[in-house]
Amino acid sequence: MFTRFLTLCSSFLLLAFSLASQAEDQGGQFKNLGDWEVHYIAFPSTFLQPNIAKSYGLERSKFTGVVNISVLDSRTKDKVAQRVTIKGKARNLLGNTIDLEFKEVVEGDAVYYLAPIKFYNEEVYRFEIDLQQDRQIQQLTFQQKFYVD
Repeated sequence: MFTRFLTLCSSFLLLAFSLASQAEDQGGQFKNLGDWEVHYIAFPSTFLQPNIAKSYGLERSKFTGVVNISVLDSRTKDKVAQRVTIKGKARNLLGNTIDLEFKEVVEGDAVYYLAPIKFYNEEVYRFEIDLQQDRQIQQLTFQQKFYVD
């Protein structure tokens, strides 16, 4: 299980570096929201190895993307992963809205949330992700352009 987690983390790190040039937010792939450091990435599901996609119940398709969100407590030295309630939507430039269905994944000390999204080549989505834990509520917004490979 830990090996699978390391493989997934390595995949996401490689994706983060390779997609950084496409990121609309030049500040990187995370945002500080209140007491949280929220990491995010959206990428084509074909970037995942077939066994990784299968283990998380994700479809690998050139028209399916994956949104990955993780929330860390920025007040702690080790930036402890946080479990949150997460809801989100994505809106393309034509105004069509998709409700995202996030799946929580907990592996050891890591917690992250995955949601699939269908797209067409060069389709741009604006994401609005609502995060809540007790009384703390934050909204993460970002934009991503998807390419069919």
